Amino acid sequence: MLGFLLRLLPFWVREPLFIVVGAVFGVRLLHLALRDDAWVPAGIGTVFLVFTAVRVHTVVRALRARRNPGPAAPAAPADGAATGAPVQAQAQTHAPAARRPTPAAPEKEPNAWAQAFAAVAVFAALGAAVWLGPRLQPSENDSTPQAASCSSGEGEKLPSAYAKNPEAVTGDELCEALNVPGLARLLGTPAETATVASGTSNTAPLTDGKVAQPEAEVQFDTYTVNVSATYNKLSIAQYVNLMKYGEETDVKTLVVLGRPAVLASDHTMRIEINLGSGGSGGPVEQGPPARTLSVAFDAKDRGGYFDITVWSTTGALPDDSALLDIAEKILPTLPERSV
Repeated sequence: MLGFLLRLLPFWVREPLFIVVGAVFGVRLLHLALRDDAWVPAGIGTVFLVFTAVRVHTVVRALRARRNPGPAAPAAPADGAATGAPVQAQAQTHAPAARRPTPAAPEKEPNAWAQAFAAVAVFAALGAAVWLGPRLQPSENDSTPQAASCSSGEGEKLPSAYAKNPEAVTGDELCEALNVPGLARLLGTPAETATVASGTSNTAPLTDGKVAQPEAEVQFDTYTVNVSATYNKLSIAQYVNLMKYGEETDVKTLVVLGRPAVLASDHTMRIEINLGSGGSGGPVEQGPPARTLSVAFDAKDRGGYFDITVWSTTGALPDDSALLDIAEKILPTLPERSV
């Protein structure tokens, strides 16, 4: 079918196409043969180049024929030229002179060079489309995992605590601030990609829904990062005093972004829920250790703070510098009303 279609093309379109295809495939096969030290591609490439040389010779001969056309055949002598002038005069006496037919206008032939250029341009466009197509379109077989994105909570009604506290950020805003491309690098695992990203606009427990406490969480294969904001009257100084009565360990006070802050370690909680018959669950157990950095909302420490917590299922924790880098990267990006 392809050969039949090629035979339908004009000579000055078909032959340049053959030349371009043969030259490209021939040179490519010879290159592969030299690189891989294989004889079969070398033989096939040679066949393509010989085929191309024959086509080039054919086109050269056609161009020479068009530039140097052969001499026209001499016209046959009329009867009057052989019998002399009296016969011509007698023919004119007995019959009127025949009117010579008007020669037809010569048909304008297409420009050979224009056809050849158009053929090469069409082939180049098709080749570029075939070569660039897979690169411009996403491959279905691409196994590169896509980073998780924060789900939009537009249209969800916020608890009344957010209306009473207009400066409070939402869980969606915390998620957008936390789920940044450089977060894995800050954790020391730059090759990992976020698998889960979520944000919720909750309220603090034991406050009867009166204190806003939004949070966001981003999970990686190694670490999980949680950021929350508590809009209460508790200052960092008071929080450090309460830690003396809690189970926090390795407590360290410091200053982050010009605000009072504290680092502390604690264990997460592990809850097992059985979704089978009865829906019973196991007891609350102690989970892996976690490291938390709490930063005051402002430099005067007038109440309220951000918590940045990191943990892993294996129990490993990053350096404290990772928590400081995360705080310095995401806290300035939050809406100004939270400061």
